[in-house]
Amino acid sequence: MAIKKNGAKQLRKRLNSECADGLAYSKKVRKLHAQMAEAEKTLKEAEPQTEADKIDYDDESLVIPDPDCDPEHPRTVTFSDISSAMFNIKSGVVHTPCSKSLQLSNLYGFELYFKKEYLQVTGSFKERGARYALSHLTAAERKIGVIAASAGNHALALCYHGKLLNIPVTVAKDYAMRFGKEKGLKYINGYDAPDILAGQGTIGLEILEQVPDVDAVLVPVGGGGLIAGVAVAIKTLKPECHIIGIETETCASFTAAIKEGRPIAVETSSTLADGLAVPTVGGNSLKTAAPMIDQIITVSEEVIALSILRLIEVEKAVVEGAGAVGLAAIISNKVPHLKDKKVVCILTGGNIDTTVLGRSIERGLAVDGRLVRIEVVVSDRPGGIAELTTHIAHSGASIKDIFHERAWISTDVFSVKVKIIAETRDRTHVQELEALLKEKYKNVTIL
Repeated sequence: MAIKKNGAKQLRKRLNSECADGLAYSKKVRKLHAQMAEAEKTLKEAEPQTEADKIDYDDESLVIPDPDCDPEHPRTVTFSDISSAMFNIKSGVVHTPCSKSLQLSNLYGFELYFKKEYLQVTGSFKERGARYALSHLTAAERKIGVIAASAGNHALALCYHGKLLNIPVTVAKDYAMRFGKEKGLKYINGYDAPDILAGQGTIGLEILEQVPDVDAVLVPVGGGGLIAGVAVAIKTLKPECHIIGIETETCASFTAAIKEGRPIAVETSSTLADGLAVPTVGGNSLKTAAPMIDQIITVSEEVIALSILRLIEVEKAVVEGAGAVGLAAIISNKVPHLKDKKVVCILTGGNIDTTVLGRSIERGLAVDGRLVRIEVVVSDRPGGIAELTTHIAHSGASIKDIFHERAWISTDVFSVKVKIIAETRDRTHVQELEALLKEKYKNVTIL
């Protein structure tokens, strides 16, 4: 008994000691953090303040307009501009293939071709406009360099070709125009600068060279630069070819701009096609493209995910959401008038985050009826769940995940709700599985 008392006393002493040590350590850490914060504050106060530090960048009166992209005086890109761009960039960018997809053509009833711009070195069509814009700089502008506001494909393209052409490139997240003016850097708008539009238009010339009798081209639309250039190139040489723009339902800014007759801001929300999430289209792009576009279509997030999945499985192509919207329009039957015709989809890029890619594949499987969630109330007695899983296994479905709950069901206390994530072959298989389970159980839900 004495041994037990001594042991308990020693345990309390050790616990009290550890607690005191922990409190002392936490106190030291807080003190150290306070000292570091004070040191940073002192250092910042000691630094001389520049003129740029004194500027309130949120002051709207200080907004600097882009002389190349004035919405009040938009410029129209011409076929001669695109021809010039084609000549200037032909040795600097990849002449990407435009190949027919036999499987998807048979599956959806189109003669379907894919213009594979994701095969550019930096993974997107943006290289064309970037290369031409950089090659069009004056000697003085080349020496000082350029600046862009981008965290995506436009920045990648400018940086890559800037290095090749020995032109300094600065990428800014915010206030690029003001910073560029202070440093003397030329600002290059990623979707509305005339040289950018002309460069993107070279895709249209290549499409006509590769598929001369094309009936329609499906073009992803964000800021509008791509469809503006492509429309001018194709409509000039083949006026009967349909130019159809594809937007996401979460950011239909080009649709709104055409309706209003001018660029207007629209509300946006998160989307798989983040490259198309431009709330206000470019004025130059709108003025150039609007008279030449035959149709604008919007597609849902679910179908974009399914399109990404289809391209991976069938074409062995990893394409970002923005590049998959053309196929999404076909899958969702938004262009039935093009059945049996030659249609080109521009796969604009392949720069998709691996985490987003994984989520897109799962979402696509769910939309395709190949990943389902099953909820069944079964007996909570021994063998109840085993019997359910046996029925599912015999149906040919594969269980990926399973868990059960007892507290939040409205049936008797001797029942349990089992939730299962299962892989199935297709929607027909899902219907067969649902019919089988409803024969065996009263409460069955398949989502």
